[in-house]
Amino acid sequence: MSTLPRWVGLPVAALVAVAALIGVQLANGGGTYEPLRPADACVERTVTSQATGIDGLTERLVLLGIADAACRLGVSREALTLELAQTGDPTDGEVDAVRRGLLSAVRQMKADGSLPPASDLVDEALATADLNGLLKRAIGLLPDSVIDSTLKTDDVLVRAINDLDLRALLSDLDDQRGLEQQVEAAVTQAVKDSLTARLRDLL
Repeated sequence: MSTLPRWVGLPVAALVAVAALIGVQLANGGGTYEPLRPADACVERTVTSQATGIDGLTERLVLLGIADAACRLGVSREALTLELAQTGDPTDGEVDAVRRGLLSAVRQMKADGSLPPASDLVDEALATADLNGLLKRAIGLLPDSVIDSTLKTDDVLVRAINDLDLRALLSDLDDQRGLEQQVEAAVTQAVKDSLTARLRDLL
């Protein structure tokens, strides 16, 4: 008596598995086809970053800050980014909410202990700083203890955020996805500039 090749049964097994999966989804409400509601911007969430250094710091800062801004305005984060991308003319309330959201994010990160010491950011800031080589070397020789006792990361971030021209930044978004990326890039540069200026004052 001949037997069928083993591979003939594979499509049947796959169909059975798919049918079982669909059954589980339907049993759990997967057949309602209701659109997903945007996440509540006011619900505190854990935000992590795959990046390191200043990039990782500012990425988390901006994600928390935009969510806080949306919460202040009583909208979802998606609705806020869409509104800013479509109008190109942010209101005073939107600009203020974004700035206050970023400042709130600094306080949250300080409270949860996720802010790195200023000395951890020095090399990265100096790498792109517009300083002569002698001054960069002098700053680079400063002990971490001196830098950390004089410069606090939250103070550097607050100064950088307050110096940002958020109205111009929010008026020039490329698209809906550009909000976090462009704000992050601007905050990153502002942090580097702020840190470099403070380091130069130490000499």
